[in-house]
Formats: sequence, structure tokens, C-alpha cells
Amino acid sequence: MAGERVVRAAAGEARAESVGARLSAVRRATSALAAPLSPEDAMVQSMPDASPAKWHLAHTTWFFEAFVLARAERRHRPFHERYAYLFNSYYEAVGPRQPRPARGLLSRPPLDEIRRYRAQVDERLQVVLPGLPPELLDVVELGIAHEEQHQELLLTDVKHAFASNPLRPAYAAGAAPASGRAAPPLAFLTRPGGTAETGAGPDGFAFDNERPRHAVLLAPHALASRPTTAGEWLAFMADGGYRRPELWLSDGWAAVQRNGWEAPLYWERDGDGWTTFTLGGMRPVDPAEAVAHVSFYEADAFARWSGARLPTEAEWERAAAGAQPDGTFVEDGRLHPAAAPDADGIVQMLGDVWEWTRSAYEPYPGFRPLPGALGEYNGKFMVSQLVLRGGSCATPRAHVRPTYRNFFPPDARWQFSGVRLARDA
Repeated sequence: MAGERVVRAAAGEARAESVGARLSAVRRATSALAAPLSPEDAMVQSMPDASPAKWHLAHTTWFFEAFVLARAERRHRPFHERYAYLFNSYYEAVGPRQPRPARGLLSRPPLDEIRRYRAQVDERLQVVLPGLPPELLDVVELGIAHEEQHQELLLTDVKHAFASNPLRPAYAAGAAPASGRAAPPLAFLTRPGGTAETGAGPDGFAFDNERPRHAVLLAPHALASRPTTAGEWLAFMADGGYRRPELWLSDGWAAVQRNGWEAPLYWERDGDGWTTFTLGGMRPVDPAEAVAHVSFYEADAFARWSGARLPTEAEWERAAAGAQPDGTFVEDGRLHPAAAPDADGIVQMLGDVWEWTRSAYEPYPGFRPLPGALGEYNGKFMVSQLVLRGGSCATPRAHVRPTYRNFFPPDARWQFSGVRLARDA
């Protein structure tokens, strides 16, 4: 028995050390992403769905303070008693919060104080980590994944803010170079039907909405070998894709009329051609690159125009089970989708663009949310949203996996969302 306790203790220490190293790395990465921003940049909120970069820096810190330090420190005192109001996102069980559309009004606390807040909480986390019980180490791992999500949100929100500025400033001068290569020909790869297992298994980290693993019945189908390119989207536009109501769902056509959509978000006419705003500034649309910043409505209309459809998330996950992470991720510094690699089989399933599916974001059979306030993380959003899969050029590479379920409303466009077509066999 004593030997077993020693083994368990050693395993616990090793896990705490590993989690601590990953925590430090993700916290440094977030700070590095915010480093190019001025204090003025960091407080801009260009639309209600976006948040200021300063808020992302503080909210991810508050998460660890509220859900780890408050339970782990014997004499816990928050850095500031009002930060729970300022930087809570949507946790009703924790208390009231600053309204989401009004986060850009928070000129105080200043950015330097938020950086001090991050530094102090980081120090306190390293003090408590060695003695954390397994259930709190689980929360730290959730916090790491949560912060990786906000790294991507920070970049997409900064992109929207900078695109709203008439100067069209660049976030990073070296970002978004032209691909310099042609897209490989599009092929449809046949997939057999039958029973398939979907969702994350019981071991290892996954969000609660990825579980439980369960069986689904698939009909024979075919999946596109790569995502849709900007060049293919240009052909859709040239054929009147945004002017033909027969291609659109009713709500989608209403969104086109209401918002004046005529191209993906960030595309602008330039004489007879098109330019696009990137995190590296304005540049011509590269027809070889995966198209991005399209809504579910646009993806669905394009699929109908193509004589195809969007895949279900189960079809997508089955194809991605053996896929290589051959796409572009945030660590590559490109911060813009690239052209697909010229390789046999299915490519670019992980990275470059999130891929819309036709599947509603709903619970898997037997889904159980996490206990307490953390149960609000995913489950309460399981209505009126669609599932996206695969990750993007702004996603950390270690964050994605074939079972990962992202979700957004059908009219959302500011994320790096793209299209992979499917067909019935």
C-alpha cells in the first residue's frame, strides 16, 4: 500500500509539473500576441460580438483566479474586488458582469495594470500548482484550453478592429504573404457508409461537448479533398451567387439583403479585381488560398451552387481521424489561410480555416455538462448555432483535434471560417 501511495504521489507531481509548464507556455504566448498592440489598440471593441484585446488578457486571468486560486489558496484575496464584475464573461453562477457590448468602455483599469494582474496571478498559480488535487489540475487544463481559444479570439477581434480603421493598419508586417503556389485540383473522395464512432474517448483532455463517444450511422458519401479556394469563390460571385435567391436559405437571403453582402468579409473591390484585408494589411485576393470569413449561409449557398452540400460533423470527423495537421496554425506567423499542399488524398483538414458543417450544435447522446459554474462553458449555447471543425491559421496547433467542436451562429463571418464540400454517393 505504501508503495502504491508513493507511485500515485510521483504521478501527481509529474502531472503538476507538466501542467505547470504548459500553463506558463500558454500564458507567455497570449502576452506575445498582445505585445504589438498599443494601449489604444487594446481597448477597441469594433462590434458587440468582439472584445477588446485588454479584456481577453484580463478575462483569461480572471478565469484562473476565480476557478483555481479561489479554491486553492488558504487565505484567498482577489487582485481587485471589482474584477469579477469587469471580466466575467457569461458565468451566471459567479455573479453579474459588464454587458458584453460595453466591454470597450473599460478604459480603466489601464493596460499596464492588466499586465500586472496577469503577472501576479501567474506567480500565485505556480505556488499552488505542486499541491493541487487532480480535480483542480483538471480545471487548470480547462483554463489552458480556454486561454488558447481566447488567443484566436484576440487575433480575430483585432483583425475586425483594424479593418474598421480607415488607415487599415497591419497587426504584423510579415503576416499573410502570398501563397506563391497553385491550388491542387479539387477531387471528391468516396467514403463508405456504415457505423462509425464519434466523439472523444474517456482518456485525455477534451471539452465536455466532445463527449461521450457514441455510434452514428453514416450513408455513403464523398468529401472534397481540400477546402474551397478564393478562386472558386470568385467564380460563384461572377455567376451572380449573391444575387440569386434560389441558392439561399430563407434566413440567409434575408441576411444578404439586410447586410448588403456581395463577397466574403474583408474583401473590397479594386477596379476589376478584389483585395482583402489581412493581419498584414491590404493585399490582392490570392485565388489559390482557402476562402475565409464566410458565414454558414454563404457556405450553404456556395455548396448548392456547386451541386454539392456541406458535410455533417460525423462525416467530417470520420475523415479527419487519420488526417495530418498539414494546415497553417498561429505558430507559423502567417495569420492567413494558405493554399492547400499538393498531396494525394484529403488535405488541410486541420488548420487554415474552420470548416462549416451542416450539423446543428446540439448535445451528444448522454451529454453531461461539468458540475457547477463550469457547466456553463458549453452546454447552454446548444441552440441556434452550427458546428465548425478543424481549426484555423489563428488556432494554436496543440489546440485542435479531430473531435473538437467549434460553434457559431449561422451569420457569423469574422472568424476564419471556410468551406469543405460534400456529396451524397
